Amino acid sequence: MQVLDALGVAFDWDEQYGGMSAVEQAGTPLPDATVDSIRRTGLALKGPLTTPVGDGYRSVNVALRQEFELYANVRPVKSIVPGGRYTDIDLVIIRENTEGMYVGFDRTFKVGNDPKALAQATSVMTRDGCRRIVRYAFEYARRHDRRKVTVVHKANILKATSGLFLETARMIAQEYEGQIASDEKIVDNAAMQLVINPAQFDVIVTTNLFGDILSDEASGLVGGLGLAPGANIGEHAAIFEAVHGSAPDIAGQGIANPSAQLLAAAMMLDHIGEIEAASRLRRALETAIVKDKSAPRIWGAVLRPLSSPGLWPAGSSNPCARCGQQTAGIAPGDLCAACTRDVTRKASRIGRLVAIVTTLLLAGYLMLTLRSMPLASQTTARIVGAVSAVAWYLLTFRIVQRIAFEWLKSQRS
Repeated sequence: MQVLDALGVAFDWDEQYGGMSAVEQAGTPLPDATVDSIRRTGLALKGPLTTPVGDGYRSVNVALRQEFELYANVRPVKSIVPGGRYTDIDLVIIRENTEGMYVGFDRTFKVGNDPKALAQATSVMTRDGCRRIVRYAFEYARRHDRRKVTVVHKANILKATSGLFLETARMIAQEYEGQIASDEKIVDNAAMQLVINPAQFDVIVTTNLFGDILSDEASGLVGGLGLAPGANIGEHAAIFEAVHGSAPDIAGQGIANPSAQLLAAAMMLDHIGEIEAASRLRRALETAIVKDKSAPRIWGAVLRPLSSPGLWPAGSSNPCARCGQQTAGIAPGDLCAACTRDVTRKASRIGRLVAIVTTLLLAGYLMLTLRSMPLASQTTARIVGAVSAVAWYLLTFRIVQRIAFEWLKSQRS
């Protein structure tokens, strides 16, 4: 709330309770006052809520989705933290939120003396439900200048339910032919492709259960649920939230990571048309994260003189040294988050290439030296040589990476 106020976007906040705090206040995890407030405003920024364990309490999240028919769950996944396996992920998973396996038709049957000898779950898909979620995905792609929508299904096995979803998706895709590209993937293949080459995806649309699983998998590619915002969109209401659960054991200590909640707030700003404020919020958060993570602490004493200064005082704004874009929270001569990611990626490639070439030369020299040594000493020498080669690679990579970073930083794009 403080960050949104600092952006200059005036909200008339109506704070209501949910989860355990609501049980303590009103005896129920979802009080009528909370539901009435969302119905009145049509907009909610929801913190992570704990549903009490035990009979008689429905999940607050599920109850809100059903109450307001929030049929579209939107989960953007974007690389922010530098140094991970993937540096260029920027995709969105759009999950049907009210049908499929999560309709609640899940029960057990007694056979003989075993009261739970048989378990059965029923998936329910409707033509209207499939049509509106797929259309939402294509419209989302069009509004946000996305190039492709991938339809994820299991129609090869679940021919009725997933088959209906795929059939409907193909019909909708034809309406956007020439505007938005589309393709199809079976869910197990999609899960594998997400790990092998996530850059091939842009917008993914899928059913409830598959979307639940794939969105968490995709979050793991960029650092986990701590960086995962989500939006639940319906015709008459929209609720924005951090995807991760609550952490009551650290509540009130000021140490919880606010990134996912802030990114959810940025999605809410997009939803109400405050695009510029949403972009400022994302840039500030990305800049803070990149600045915090870009310099490995183990090399701080050696490499700090080569790295950029720390985050500039809040509220200040300076042009990025590379692209020239005015950016909040950076020092004069520093880089914005996007340029920092780009420069870090290129510097890493240069560092890796130099380290590989020089390490191969070192390994070749060591092998020639080993041949001239007595046989009894060669085992120990091999171990020492291998450790030396690894240490050389790591040290060379880090030093060249930092030097390349500073050189690339000075090159205007």
